[in-house]
Amino acid sequence: MILKEKTKAPDFSLVDEKGNTVSLADFKGKPVVLYFYPKDDTPGCTTEACSFRDDYSQYKEAGAVILGVSPDSEKSHAKFASKHQLPFTLLVDEDHKICEAYGVWGRKKFMGREYDGVFRTTFLIDKSGNIAKVFEGVKPAVHSAEVLQALAELEA
Repeated sequence: MILKEKTKAPDFSLVDEKGNTVSLADFKGKPVVLYFYPKDDTPGCTTEACSFRDDYSQYKEAGAVILGVSPDSEKSHAKFASKHQLPFTLLVDEDHKICEAYGVWGRKKFMGREYDGVFRTTFLIDKSGNIAKVFEGVKPAVHSAEVLQALAELEA
């Protein structure tokens, strides 16, 4: 079950693409864009990540932190971040425990095949650590603009 708005965001500690341990609690007092995506360097995930990259200065200006989460390895994240010059943190959730905690892991269908995977979902977490907005069924090409709009409303 996906987490709902106005609930406390579950804390976590995960390794990033550089091998550092990152916790949600590290960013208390800042808005956090926590986005879950299926796989590094696939078309939709690349579009989404590059949109966040292209708008990164606006997130930084708003004092917001962007954290991407997928089940890919540290090595895969490092390659993806380097290839696309991503200025934000990518977190490793190989056992998908955090995906499960946020309710974004489950049965998917693609081209007639069923498998378990990540539902592309973003959580905008406010400065107090509460979920301010949940974006489900994300469309990668326009998603960053949606998040920036929600962030502006959050800050207003």
